[in-house]
Amino acid sequence: MDQISMAGELATRADGDLLMVWAGQGDLGGRSRAWYSGEAVVVASADLSKHDRLVVRGPMDELAPLVENALAELGPTYRPFGEEAVIRELVDRVPGLLLRATFGWMETTVAPSETTTAAWQADAAGVDELLTLASPGSYAWPADPGVTRWAAITDEAGELLSIAADAWSAPDVGFLAGVATRPEARGRGLSRQVCAFVTAELVKRHGQAVLMVEETNEVAIGLYRKLGYRYRGVAAAQL
Repeated sequence: MDQISMAGELATRADGDLLMVWAGQGDLGGRSRAWYSGEAVVVASADLSKHDRLVVRGPMDELAPLVENALAELGPTYRPFGEEAVIRELVDRVPGLLLRATFGWMETTVAPSETTTAAWQADAAGVDELLTLASPGSYAWPADPGVTRWAAITDEAGELLSIAADAWSAPDVGFLAGVATRPEARGRGLSRQVCAFVTAELVKRHGQAVLMVEETNEVAIGLYRKLGYRYRGVAAAQL
């Protein structure tokens, strides 16, 4: 397998796939590494959104041996991650590889023009408490590496009502995570407002915004679609 050392080369070989570009984190040779074989490409990034990820794409006859070689070098903590159909076929081709999860990847290049009172917070005070109450399964928490800033809508006393984070963003891809709304404040459109604010900020800074979502969370998927996001089914596997 041949190594990719430049972010521009990765984007070209991956045909601009934002999932691959995001995994590169703009830091190939640092926290991320990438290889190709023919038209197949894999990008390895340690501790990216809670997992050591091996993002994959390409024709299976070239991709399967590339993934086997990468896993042999990187170790079993790395989870192949990509289009659901590709991961399912990869599981059938790579010995010992098991399907771990299916979910959604959503992306947009449009900055929503929503009216909102959301704003970036000076610090993460109150975020842990709100996540524990309203979204204990959140991937993004204030102390996590790569979680850089939090936006919120607050009440008149300054209490957090709805939050979302800029987390694990790459230079050319902003990442939205950590969305949560206080239970008693739900039904007022606050999640839509805070997500619209963060999405607009990410698009302005990075050119596009992405997120991950549970495939069964139709309410969240519908909200993100209204904000301009497009949905792709993805999956993760692990040895």
